Amino acid sequence: MSSRGKTISFLIACLLFFSGSGQGSSFGFFAHRKINHMAVFTLPPPMFSFFRANIEFLSERSVDPDKLAHVVEGEAERHYIDIDHYGEDPFEVMPRRWEDAVEKYTADTLYTYGVLPWHIDRMVGRLSAAFAEADKERILRLSAHLGHYVADACTPLHTTKYYNGFRPEQRGIHSLWETRLPELYAGGYSYFAGRAEYVENTLDIAWKLIEESHSMVEIIYSCYDTIYQSLSHDRIFTHEIRGRAADRQFSMKFCQLLHDCLDGMVEERMLRAVKVTGDLWYTAWILGGQPEL
Repeated sequence: MSSRGKTISFLIACLLFFSGSGQGSSFGFFAHRKINHMAVFTLPPPMFSFFRANIEFLSERSVDPDKLAHVVEGEAERHYIDIDHYGEDPFEVMPRRWEDAVEKYTADTLYTYGVLPWHIDRMVGRLSAAFAEADKERILRLSAHLGHYVADACTPLHTTKYYNGFRPEQRGIHSLWETRLPELYAGGYSYFAGRAEYVENTLDIAWKLIEESHSMVEIIYSCYDTIYQSLSHDRIFTHEIRGRAADRQFSMKFCQLLHDCLDGMVEERMLRAVKVTGDLWYTAWILGGQPEL
């Protein structure tokens, strides 16, 4: 397991897994649930009725991979790729195909720095097989999980080794971008993603998401630093009561300024995740023989 996969103890991870309805875990899962929920509405009629009837399952089970990331060996590295580990022009030197990447860098290296794009491609294959077997339970579970990984690929800070800051004062930026901002502002976002489309090469689309997301990392840090330096410390942070604890949070002022500076980035990445999730569900159904659901 990678170093990230060891950051939380086994006991805490188990508590998270079995207390999914508590604020300790579900509070940070809003975006994943929303993305899977809205992806259902991109599907064509042969799929829509079945997925719509199970929309709550698809939404709730979208967070399973996060709950298991620190419990199941090999799960954590499926959620990210530290593409900047591979040099200044990583997309020029990194082979797209798994076998070629292993030959160039070794499997151990790839697992150490994340395997997200390859795992998305594998998940489409597994979902296609579930469709071919008309295994409805597996179809729903794999669909829910696939949506999670697609959303991770649409999250810029899942593409960098500096996923939670270059410097100590930037600690917390990861959850700020992917949790607090969606919770505060996603109610006003548009989720009209259009109709799901067949994807010719699922590995290529996974890599495209990574490249798009990674191009936004510098923008996030630039906005964060500009706002951080413009506000006094007591205007950057606040404390909120969650359950019986008072948690330190970025203030509403800081969040609003950051959200404005990002200029629609969070909304765009969530909408992108909705569309590609629907596309890959539809593609897997096609590849699986278009079974009647």
